[in-house]
Amino acid sequence: MTGSGSEILLPRRSRRRRSNWRGLAYIAPAMALVIVFFIMPVLFTGWMSLHNWPLMGASRWIGFNNYYRMVNDTRFMTALNFTAYYTIIVTIAIFAVAFPLAIFVEKERQFVSAYRTIIFLPVVVGLATASLLWVWLANVDSGFIGPALKALGLLEKSPNLLATFDTAFLTVVVMVVWKIAGFTMIILLTGLQAIPSELTEAARIDGAGRWQRFRHLTLPLMRKTIALALIVSVTGSILAFDQFYIMTSGGPQNKMISVVYYIFNQSFVSFNLGYGAALSIALLAILVAISIVQLWLLRVREERP
Repeated sequence: MTGSGSEILLPRRSRRRRSNWRGLAYIAPAMALVIVFFIMPVLFTGWMSLHNWPLMGASRWIGFNNYYRMVNDTRFMTALNFTAYYTIIVTIAIFAVAFPLAIFVEKERQFVSAYRTIIFLPVVVGLATASLLWVWLANVDSGFIGPALKALGLLEKSPNLLATFDTAFLTVVVMVVWKIAGFTMIILLTGLQAIPSELTEAARIDGAGRWQRFRHLTLPLMRKTIALALIVSVTGSILAFDQFYIMTSGGPQNKMISVVYYIFNQSFVSFNLGYGAALSIALLAILVAISIVQLWLLRVREERP
């Protein structure tokens, strides 16, 4: 009996071992890409951050001096505060537009596919291209927005929308919402379509109004979808660069310099590559921390009775 049992176990173990190796072979290309294009650059950036790394010449070990400098860098803190402010405003604006659009295109109606396509079209436009387009639209002489406001009698003359902080910031936010809301809409639409129609119909029969169904049924069942859309929106907003570089060049009066823009200036304008690497590591840590907190909050809400 013992001998026959061992003979049975050996083929099972060999099959399991072959299955494990086959699984590793399937994920090996993806693992290689992650190692080469993410883990190794992060490790090298961390190594650079511990050095005084000039554009020309040899690097010099300085330990954590770049991080001490970062903590006392008021311009970096200003950029961090502006990025946080921008992230909050633009995320709220994106969801305020994307959620109603997702609800609108979720219902079966005539031309709904055309509506989805039209709303999603700006997503396929590159962010740099969209920024250039809106620079032209906001141009005081040849643009469309200023003359349109003047023709409607809302303003006496065409304004330079990118000349002051308030109007420039509003223009950037509107451009980003126009560009990104369609993508967020698609994410939210998948969550809406995953809600069983039987639950919605039962709630309607029980007398629940639209707002009650949305608050007590739709939102709880879409927590994971909303969390995903929120992480994507927050991460993209924190990493914002193109729109500020192209549309405002950090102005007016350097008030619209985001964290990534500041890292760019330190690394490729001032050529403080070591300090730029330290700033990049700090930004990565902030992104990881925010994502962990968001996922933790989602889990806590799911476990709450």
